[in-house]
Amino acid sequence: MPAPTRDWAVAVFVVWGGRVMLHRHPKLGRWLPCGGHVEAHELPDDAAVREVEEESGVRVRLVGRSPIDAPGPRQLVPPRAVQVEAIAPGHEHVDLVYLAVPDDGYDGRLEGDPTLGWFDARELAGLPLSEEIVAWTRLALAELGGG
Repeated sequence: MPAPTRDWAVAVFVVWGGRVMLHRHPKLGRWLPCGGHVEAHELPDDAAVREVEEESGVRVRLVGRSPIDAPGPRQLVPPRAVQVEAIAPGHEHVDLVYLAVPDDGYDGRLEGDPTLGWFDARELAGLPLSEEIVAWTRLALAELGGG
């Protein structure tokens, strides 16, 4: 059996005011964080920020820091986790999962997809989420406030 093809992708759990941003994915019909493919010649950090802004209109700051602070190579924000997800037979995504918060001055408004929203722990419990998304939303709220 040949090795699967793989794409690099990002998923971003954004927390603001004790709530996590999710959207009902138009193709998959499931509640997911903002995210998508890392484009050719794009850094993962930049892809994560771009995907959130494209899908929600919200500019974010990724949470996390490099283990060193020294001159030299540009230090990227480490993802909270890296996971491999089967997308289709013979194809996988290497998902870089980030946590993020909106930039300073954010007012809570969301534009774009009408199925996009902010959800607190109680509201999340009422959504039809996969076990994986439940675990990630709990972690995001626990680490960034509200859970």
